[in-house]
Parts: sequence; structure tokens; C-alpha cells
Amino acid sequence: MAATFQVGLTARSSSERDSRLYRILWAEEQGYESIWITDGGGRMDGLTLCAAAAVKTGRIRICLSVVPVYTRPVAVLATSAMSISQFAPNRFVMGLGASSHTMVQEWYGTPFEKPLTRVKETAILLRKIFAGEKTDFDGETVSSHNFRLDVPVQGRIPIYMAALRPKMLEMAGEFADGIVLNLAPLEAVPRMLEHIDAGAKRSGRRVEDLEIACLFNTYVTDDVAKAERDFALTAAYYFSTIVYNKFLAWCGYRVEAEAIAQGFKQRDRSKSLNVLSRELIHKLAIIGNEQECRDRVRTYWKAGINTPIIGGDSLDHDVYLRTIRAFTPSAMGA
Repeated sequence: MAATFQVGLTARSSSERDSRLYRILWAEEQGYESIWITDGGGRMDGLTLCAAAAVKTGRIRICLSVVPVYTRPVAVLATSAMSISQFAPNRFVMGLGASSHTMVQEWYGTPFEKPLTRVKETAILLRKIFAGEKTDFDGETVSSHNFRLDVPVQGRIPIYMAALRPKMLEMAGEFADGIVLNLAPLEAVPRMLEHIDAGAKRSGRRVEDLEIACLFNTYVTDDVAKAERDFALTAAYYFSTIVYNKFLAWCGYRVEAEAIAQGFKQRDRSKSLNVLSRELIHKLAIIGNEQECRDRVRTYWKAGINTPIIGGDSLDHDVYLRTIRAFTPSAMGA
């Protein structure tokens, strides 16, 4: 089971030696099966970091989790992915997602329109380009004509999709090679898998044929109260966005979702934070000592999440290091 655990590179550090690239090299040395790299916002560019990781590593799987489909033309995404494949054939995973209205439209100034269709059409067009075809594609949201890669893709580039609610889950189940979930309470996982399975059946597959990954905001610490406060800030930010707010309500927390939305609208952070009970925080995050955190993640693994992504979410450097060390194969007993 240890080989299925991943390391998420979400924490920030001002230390040069603990840069993201250093952590990738460390993860490979420790035996992690893959690393998952985020893109968007003010972070380091995900595709650039994937390329650096491809050059510097020799075994570990490099997963882009995920690139917002609105931020680059499909042909540019394809060229970047092809370039990475030259250095890491059969080790690169292209993750696609719609992101959110906040990031795409407010931060980037790009209309956030038809996200379901945009993700689907991006995946369809990418597969055609990866296969070496010259493009002749007119979709509702993307189009491309007479484009072809000059250099062929090395190996295979699986396409994964980030998904939260039924329509996106089913579309991902139909068109993707794997699914990336986030902030999913355990009780919501069976319903999410049912929708993925419904979509997978449309393409002659079942949910068991897909890799189901989930990012876990993880804090291995003895100071549980501080981790709860830190995660509450992260959760309040995510659930203030329209897409995640609707997801929280869909999971059964309508009162909390409404209170967070109102708090954000009124610029009252305390209103958003106060509605996040300790019980809900512990349903959304993994907090505790090493054994407690491992046991929590194992419950998701047993529920059908075959690739837990351990996101060291704490900005406390010691907590971050303790977290990513707790899930190495040797620590897991592999």
C-alpha cells in the first residue's frame, strides 16, 4: 500500500535548500511513487516545474495537478506536455481542471464560461494532438486547425481531470484516465465514485479502471488546535469560491456553505471561520500524530481512493517536514 501514497508539494518555504525542486528530489530518494505539482495563482508555474523535475529525476512519476484549462491555448498545453515527455517518457501525467471563477475571471481577466465543456473539449483535442494528428477541431469553447507537433510525444501522456460534483465527475469518468478530488469528506466519497462509475460506463469502463486520486490537507502535529486554525483559513478561502461552495453544500453542509458565502460577501472573515466546527474541520483535513494521520488516510484508501496525495499544507516548516516524512514507504512499513 505504501507505493500508492504520493507527496503533494503545496507548502511554501523561504529556504533555498527546501525549494520545490529540492523536495521533488527528496521524494524520489525516499521512494515516493509520484509527486503532484499544482499550477495557477501566484505559485511557481506548474509546467515549468514539471519540466525541471523531468530533467532532474529518473524514476518518480510527475503529475500536474492540475492546470486550469483557461490559462493556455490547447496547442500550447500540448507543446509543453510533449516537451516534458522528452525527458520523462511514460512518467508525466497531464491534469486538467476548470479552476474557479475567482482565479480565472477575477485574477486572470479571462471569462469563466462553460467549464464542463471547456475541460472536455480540451481533453479531446489534446488526445488528438498527442496522437500526432493535424488538428481540425471546432468545439463550443476551443478550436484548432492545421496544428501538429513537430516532435512526437515520447511514451504515453495520461490525461486526468479535477472534479467535484456530479456532472464533472461523470464527464471525467467518461473521458479521463484518472480523477483528482479535493476536500472530499469521507461520507461523500461513495457518491462521488458512483458518478465517476456512471461516466466510465459510457466509455465501456468502470470506476475500478481509473486512478482515483485525492488531495489531503495533512498536518502531522501535536498542536492540533493550531492545525485546526490554520486549516480553517484554507477551507474558508476555498469554500468562498462558487465552485467549492456548491460542492460543500452538495456534500450536505448547506448551512455552512451559506454562512461562508455570506461572510465572504460581507467581508467578515470571522463569520466564515466560526461556522467551521471542529467536527467538520476533521472531516475535511487530516490532523494528528503520525499513526492517527496514516489511519485516517487508510480509511479513504479502503473507500476507493487508490492514490492519496499527501499535501503538506502547514506553513510551519517543522510540521511540514514531519508530515511528508510520515508517509514515506519506509515510514509506512513498505
